Amino acid sequence: MSDATYLIRLAEDDDDFILGLVPRFVDFTLPPWRRRHECIEGIRNDLRHHLDDQPANSFLFVAEDDDGEPVGFIHLQKTQDYFTGRSNCHISDIAVARQHEGRGVGRALLEHAENWAREHRCQLVTLAVFPGNERARAIYESAGYAADLLRLAKPVR
Repeated sequence: MSDATYLIRLAEDDDDFILGLVPRFVDFTLPPWRRRHECIEGIRNDLRHHLDDQPANSFLFVAEDDDGEPVGFIHLQKTQDYFTGRSNCHISDIAVARQHEGRGVGRALLEHAENWAREHRCQLVTLAVFPGNERARAIYESAGYAADLLRLAKPVR
């Protein structure tokens, strides 16, 4: 990991960069019932909605390197905990440009989410990850994330 620092700012006119990273969300083995193109289209449509409509409790941030080049992004949503009713911060999306992997961008974005959650008085920071996304899971677990709920699925034929 590098000692690089990143400026993390609210997304502004970064739609092309953010949407260009969408294929990264399915760059691993998916469950057999998931189709790569459907996942990409669904994620892209959801991000477009959040970029265009800017719904309440939805915040997109972009990480920039020292040259001002965007290197990753994170999408945070303030949610309500099902069990306690308290506020949580949910990481809906997080992605790092392939050429910047391994340089601490993902960790910087996770740290930003945790700081944001503290500032907004959130109880937990939550996220979801495909089981096959081993690289991301390892980063999350090394940052202290652990299973809370396990979502299982079965195709109905």
